[in-house]
Amino acid sequence: MDAAHHLILLAGALGLLSIFVGLFSARFGTPLLLVFLAIGLLFGKEGPVGLVFNDFQTAYLIGSVALAVILFEGGLKTKRSMLKIALWPALALATAGVAITAGVVGLVFALLPPPPLPYSFWVIALLVGSILAPTDAAAVATVLRRAGLALPERITAVLEVESGLNDPMSVFLTVLLTQQVLTPGSFTVEHAALLFAKEMGGGALLGVGGGYLLLLVLRRLVAETALYPVLALMGALLLFGAAQSLGASGFIAVYLAGVVVGTAEHRSGPAVGHFFEAIGWLAQIVLFLMLGLLATPHTILSVPWFVFAAITATLLLVARPIACSACLLPFGFTLRETAFVSWVGLRGGVPIYLVIIPMLAGMTDVKLLFESAFVVVVISLIVQGWTIGPAARLLGFRGRREQLGA
Repeated sequence: MDAAHHLILLAGALGLLSIFVGLFSARFGTPLLLVFLAIGLLFGKEGPVGLVFNDFQTAYLIGSVALAVILFEGGLKTKRSMLKIALWPALALATAGVAITAGVVGLVFALLPPPPLPYSFWVIALLVGSILAPTDAAAVATVLRRAGLALPERITAVLEVESGLNDPMSVFLTVLLTQQVLTPGSFTVEHAALLFAKEMGGGALLGVGGGYLLLLVLRRLVAETALYPVLALMGALLLFGAAQSLGASGFIAVYLAGVVVGTAEHRSGPAVGHFFEAIGWLAQIVLFLMLGLLATPHTILSVPWFVFAAITATLLLVARPIACSACLLPFGFTLRETAFVSWVGLRGGVPIYLVIIPMLAGMTDVKLLFESAFVVVVISLIVQGWTIGPAARLLGFRGRREQLGA
């Protein structure tokens, strides 16, 4: 019983510390998600507190719930006007863009000294690229909100819609390549096409259909105002779990369900929106604290620095710009708009979460992949998170919105 009380005490202390330190550090422009990650490290197995947390199965469960909440909230915030101007370029970035990024990063990783892993190095290289490819909905939305920049609507729309749609593609590639690593020769074009259709098509159908069903219930049900957000939360988690259980993408299902509910008129809309804004922050705090607790600093420091430098530089300066140019220029985006979208493709908790998939599937000696993803995410949050404002000014986006507390 005492252990349970201590756990509750620790959870409350971690949460409060994260909020207060995050709010203080935000005065200096520090990305909030980076603060949450750092506090997780400090409380972790090699920090001053020494809290040992190595349960990747539990981490995957918590991460899945947190991402489901974050993506549903992202869908709720997606306006109809955003979809009209950003759906197709964002969809191109979330599919072809992810594949291009994964391929370029994988190619560079394959040119580095091979890590001591008992698997096909080329497949591992592509797996690393797939894990690091997705931008993070929470990271992108948080940084843009804190920067307060008056950006052209289609830039903001593309960034936010893309970050909500690209997780399913990265999960698909990660699962596909993990299968190829564990059962060499299992990959065929037909198998990949069927898996893609099942995950993406099934997830989209379940998301749109489930979203309209949830909307119907929210409109027809007469209940206490406080119950509507709870109903929406349970509906979102039900959709995510059902899609995943059926072999479809729960990530795209829950995001599209959020879009359906968020773009429709219903009396519970304001209550649901405010609730998910709060619980979305809670999900981000829990996710990044947990990922910080999982990391092992001495393992990170044992990896040659040039490996992390090469991967990160390729991701930020080569792969992402190539992907954005290929996917946005055909839609009439200017070079400076494309450059800004390229630079704001922040990595967050998703790459670290994705590494858990091959670990749970039975791949051994892949802790290096976890640490690599962790370092790339940290560098992305530091470098890109701190330079959003200067990058916007450099590219001619000089306006700034008024913010509460600014």
